[in-house]
Amino acid sequence: MPTAEKTERVAELKDLIQGSTAMLLAEHRGLSVSEISQLRRSLREAETSLAVVKNTLMQLAAVEAGVEELKELLTGPSAVAFVNGDPVAAAKRISAAAKQFPALVVKGGWMDGRLLTADEARSLAELESREVMLSRVAGSLKAEMVRAASMFQATQSRFLGLLEAYEQKLSASEGAGDGDVVEPDAVEETDAGGEE
Repeated sequence: MPTAEKTERVAELKDLIQGSTAMLLAEHRGLSVSEISQLRRSLREAETSLAVVKNTLMQLAAVEAGVEELKELLTGPSAVAFVNGDPVAAAKRISAAAKQFPALVVKGGWMDGRLLTADEARSLAELESREVMLSRVAGSLKAEMVRAASMFQATQSRFLGLLEAYEQKLSASEGAGDGDVVEPDAVEETDAGGEE
């Protein structure tokens, strides 16, 4: 029979799951308490909280939160990173910690309504951070705007050049015809009455 403490912990985990933009799961077998504390501090900077969880309680919370698929990742000693900020930044921190502490093994994750394999979760760390990607998009948009503006300016300049050339052609043709009035050929009247 579940105790009040376990029920309360399941409710806390459910709230953490529902309030997270992503979750990254890792096995922490062999990590010391100080190493886990160091990882927690590192993740706080990425708006992520790390919880060492009992698999059974996390499974119950996952079912209640509607993410039953997480159950397959909950084997062995589990630590869950509940991401509230940029998942890429959190993945980079966990990846750096895994290099520093080889006992930390990424098992997978949950993001955008789907389960991530271990490889997919690790590949998040190889992406650029949200801020870097946004600045690249902004730079690309700015470059396109500058290109479009210069194209419009060049088109306008060409159009004005054509108008000036046409104006010069008109004034040249008007100037050439000023004193030369062409008279129609005189038509000789002939007597239609007969030959001489």
